[in-house]
Amino acid sequence: MAKRIGVAPSTVSRAFTDPGKLKPETVQRVMDAAAEIGYVPNHHARALITGRSGAIGLVLPDVANPFFPPLIRYAQLAAEDYGLAVFVADTAEDTKRELQMIERLSPQVEGLIIASSRLSDRVLQTIAERQPTVLINRDVAGVPRVLISTSKALEEGLRHLVEAGHTRIAYVGGPARSWSDAQRHGCVQSTLERFGLEPHFFRAKSGNYADALEVSGEVEAAGATAVIAFDDVVAHGLMSGFRAHGLRVPEDINVLGCDDTLAITTHPPLSSISLDLASAARSAVTILRSAGRPGASSDQRFELEGSLVLRGTTN
Repeated sequence: MAKRIGVAPSTVSRAFTDPGKLKPETVQRVMDAAAEIGYVPNHHARALITGRSGAIGLVLPDVANPFFPPLIRYAQLAAEDYGLAVFVADTAEDTKRELQMIERLSPQVEGLIIASSRLSDRVLQTIAERQPTVLINRDVAGVPRVLISTSKALEEGLRHLVEAGHTRIAYVGGPARSWSDAQRHGCVQSTLERFGLEPHFFRAKSGNYADALEVSGEVEAAGATAVIAFDDVVAHGLMSGFRAHGLRVPEDINVLGCDDTLAITTHPPLSSISLDLASAARSAVTILRSAGRPGASSDQRFELEGSLVLRGTTN
């Protein structure tokens, strides 16, 4: 094939194994030539020779949550630039299952991206010592991580609510083991205390719609006139509950979500904090691709800030 298109054999090999190091037009010439002769790379044979599987693992706590499908898509697009496939594992918010999925994936992949892990810091550090690993939304020292922060945007949203006259503001959290939930809970508490207001905290235990719907009555009983939701799924459940109780959004109660995944499906359109999932996924794949041998120490910490998007559920 190299002779056919007038390039070195190593160029043909690189087009399939590391296309990011070649000019796009060179990669396209190789792919066109491969298509003409019906050549398909044998990834299993390559793995036996090189010890590289041509795939990375992406471990998620809940693939049904609308936050994660875009992350999967962006990770796949980023991985394709390096000639890699992505194997996805859903852990169903269960730490035992998360460990099992990691153990099953590890022999099949060159490295792991673990998003919103529910495992302990020490367990994650041990995993990273054994295999190249990048975390998304877990801040663990010594392990490369990409953090999608809502803190600045959330502070801005809280300031907006306070300036609009709200004095009883609630936060409805999600899964207790979630790093993002802990960050958002802490931000709400510290920001409202700076304004001299008492925060009111509730939790939708599993972070799903049904749990949020159930807790909406507690939020109403507390007299809250504005509520911050852990994510848009929780916000959606709360809005349905408020509507069932006869409360109008935003006339009677304001709602602010996080993640900006459901805005166009709610009525009125949901105010939320938009996150750059494309940059997060690409950063994680790039860091993983450039990682050294398993066990090599790395303390890369890449942080992305969210942005406040005000729509119809806030005054």
